[in-house]
Amino acid sequence: MNDATARETFGAWMPGPAFRIEGKEGGPLSGLTFGAKDLYDIEGQRTGAGNPDYLSLQKPAARHAWAVQALLAGGATLVGRAITVEMAFGMAGDNIHYGMPINPAAPDRVPGGSSCGSAAAVAGKLCDTALGSDTGGSVRIPGSYCGLYGLRPTHGRIPLDGVVPLSASFDTVGHFARDAVTFERVGRVLLRETGEPAAAKRLIWAEDVAASADTSTVAQVMPLAEKFAGRMGRLETVKACPGSLEDWAQDFRTLMAHEAWRAQGPWITAHKPRFGIDVAKRFDIASKISDADYNAALPRREAATRHLTALLADGVVLCFPTAPGPAPKRADRENHEAARFRSHVLCCPSGLARLPQITVPAGTVDGAPVGLSLLGGPGTDAMLMRLAAQVMG
Repeated sequence: MNDATARETFGAWMPGPAFRIEGKEGGPLSGLTFGAKDLYDIEGQRTGAGNPDYLSLQKPAARHAWAVQALLAGGATLVGRAITVEMAFGMAGDNIHYGMPINPAAPDRVPGGSSCGSAAAVAGKLCDTALGSDTGGSVRIPGSYCGLYGLRPTHGRIPLDGVVPLSASFDTVGHFARDAVTFERVGRVLLRETGEPAAAKRLIWAEDVAASADTSTVAQVMPLAEKFAGRMGRLETVKACPGSLEDWAQDFRTLMAHEAWRAQGPWITAHKPRFGIDVAKRFDIASKISDADYNAALPRREAATRHLTALLADGVVLCFPTAPGPAPKRADRENHEAARFRSHVLCCPSGLARLPQITVPAGTVDGAPVGLSLLGGPGTDAMLMRLAAQVMG
């Protein structure tokens, strides 16, 4: 498929001339191609974060973002810059300036965001893997919606050098793949893993987290959860949150939005960029969150972190549906924001506790993909990917 056809078919790449940056010969990723979300610096190019006004203020990057350089050094070849929701602040995948990429797995449905272009490029076989970013779910949700493997790593595990920031204590580098073997292969390079990961020992179904998903989605992902559990014994059940999961989600929103305004508010105030309605509304809400509200949520976050870290000690893995259901229909715009809020409930545990989470394809509901998530303790990223490769590879 040539570049022009690829753009017309899936709308995954940013406008502009096609380019190709060859990876290092003989590396562990030799033969693979990748795309990079329009948050990642590419040497000699300007990074736009999905917004032309932001793009106009940028100079060509002096060097590649750390993650881009890591994949190139590993032997992968960079073949495109992928569309993102403006400033990575959205979950459906719409961009008023560049359009919403097509979800190759369900063309009448949204691809998920904000790593929408990266997910569409991988699902549409325009590249083998792609860099996204996950702050509030923007690898996990499009991964689920597009039938892909996706990683949100332990916070801080993969350097964010050369990546446009949104929320400092939630931003992570993530990636997508169509198969479990490639997923692990790329992940080990990004994580700088050289040894064998520890083995997962117990799999627990997070019943309160799963209760936030549609019953049809729970029914679809449960057999895969049982299959994963079969490697370790029986599937156990637990209530992951000692209190209200919605309270966790509200703290998640408060902290993430306040940090987003801290990161991007000064240039928004100074330059008054043209944003889509939904992105503008999110930044407006973020601008009104007080320091007091932010500071009040911090100790609750640390309590959640302590609780989940203890629960997930010694090779314990939590599982639950990645998203509440399949992707919303593209035309059902009124449901896009509702789906985002519902997704926050499922995404908040790992975000609050800075823990690694992967999503794996778990079949379809109403003809569209759904995913199963595996959530591990701090630094168990490689363990989760190895488990996926063993069961799904």
